Amino acid sequence: MEEFVKALEERKQEEKLKNANLDDWLPITSSRTAKWYYSAFHNVTAMVGAGVLGLPFAMSQLGWGLGATAIVMSFVITLYTLWQLVEMHELVPGKRFDRYHELGQHAFGPRLGLWIILPLQIIVMAGTDIVYMVTGGQCLRKFHDLVCLGRRCSDIRLTYWIMIFASPHFLLAQLPNFNSISSVSGAAAVMSLAYSMIAFVTSAVKGAGAATAADYGLRATTAAGQGFGMLSALGTVSFAYAAHNVVLEIQATIPSTPETPSKRPMWRGVVAAYAIVALCYFSVAFAGYYAFGSSVDPNVLITLDKPRWLIAAANLMVVVHVVGGYQVFAMPMFDMIETLLVKKHKFAPGFFLRLIARSAYVAATMLIGMTFPFFDGLLGFFGGFGFAPTTYFIPCIMWLILKKPKKYGLTWFINIICIVIGVVLTLVSSIGGLRQIILDAKNYKLYS
Repeated sequence: MEEFVKALEERKQEEKLKNANLDDWLPITSSRTAKWYYSAFHNVTAMVGAGVLGLPFAMSQLGWGLGATAIVMSFVITLYTLWQLVEMHELVPGKRFDRYHELGQHAFGPRLGLWIILPLQIIVMAGTDIVYMVTGGQCLRKFHDLVCLGRRCSDIRLTYWIMIFASPHFLLAQLPNFNSISSVSGAAAVMSLAYSMIAFVTSAVKGAGAATAADYGLRATTAAGQGFGMLSALGTVSFAYAAHNVVLEIQATIPSTPETPSKRPMWRGVVAAYAIVALCYFSVAFAGYYAFGSSVDPNVLITLDKPRWLIAAANLMVVVHVVGGYQVFAMPMFDMIETLLVKKHKFAPGFFLRLIARSAYVAATMLIGMTFPFFDGLLGFFGGFGFAPTTYFIPCIMWLILKKPKKYGLTWFINIICIVIGVVLTLVSSIGGLRQIILDAKNYKLYS
């Protein structure tokens, strides 16, 4: 009996050592040397992306009052739920919840938590990378069109521009972990602030210099179109607040001790990131809608065309930013894929596994983006179906389960209100986004 117990203990130790070695190789846990400003870079890169360019379009579907209310309320709610996730990262002494689904498993149970969180995370991260493929391709084409205006340049299909945008990702995807992409993420964060300010200034100047005021009526002309447009716009707004799905993975890269827990530098980075988010989101959303009203495009930079050189530069900045944004959302996906291949399918961790698995992921997101390049519909659908649950109300549910605030107290009511808003947002914006995709598909020629 003693020999059996001893053998069992040895097997447990071997399994523990094997898991520790795997953690030292996986991209989320292999390096824990990040500084607070890495958190700021990654959060800005994850949040200020394709979403900010779609906010003026969302305003055109909601109008001034409802549009401004939706954007400001989303800012407040998502900052609160982001704080909750940061606080719960080391909820259990001596343990870190390095991945969103690990916290979900602790709250809902090992099996149920995995099935609640993991599918939504995959939809969010893969969906964002698909949207970024489309965004990168559109902005490359816009840059080409602006530079070639007045010259004899061939018209190149959006499909090819998406393929061009995807090319560097096959190389960047081989960077091992979050800390290794910090320079890419830092450059992307700077670019996001730069192109947001260009969009803001050029929109404000155009609006102020217009001979006639823009039409601020709702974009759609029919009651049904206006209703579904509002639903889709709410999804676009929720898509704009995207960092929650990678926040625990970002925090996992920060060192932690009992004296200096990781939540302190992480929250410092989050506050810095949200200050930049506020500057970018409010200025672009309101100035873009002020300048163009209901005629604004789903991507405001596509609408702008003067001064030509500045708008061309802004589109190139978007390309640089979404290159970094793609990698920030892809890294947790790489972690999931590699964990599955090593643990379940017994592949040996190493260079060739990463080369094949990560290249396959990049190729898949590229092909889906080429097949369904519906920017506004994708924002609305993914924003409602994936982002709203993981951003607006799942953190609140986990907080109620794990922290157990006093029932009917202030904290309890705040969380219940966020849950109700999040559930409603999930339902209505998914419907609106899906309808927009169907409408866009009617006039779309495959791989055009």
